Amino acid sequence: MTRAKDKPKQVTFHLDELLESRGLTLTELANRVDITLVNLSVLKNNRARAIRFSTLEGLCKALDCQPGDLMTYE
Repeated sequence: MTRAKDKPKQVTFHLDELLESRGLTLTELANRVDITLVNLSVLKNNRARAIRFSTLEGLCKALDCQPGDLMTYE
């Protein structure tokens, strides 16, 4: 019997939901966190390979959330 391989787990960001619930745009968040719009888009689209703690802290501060609100491991 052959079993299909499970899809590998990954960290998924939930920026769309947080931005919508707080009435912010990606551009506004980028300015508040002092991160480029391109780098923030990479996070939003789950293409990031790493994140600096200073960026994570800035996102949590700007969005008034905890890291677990911002991302999940699925």
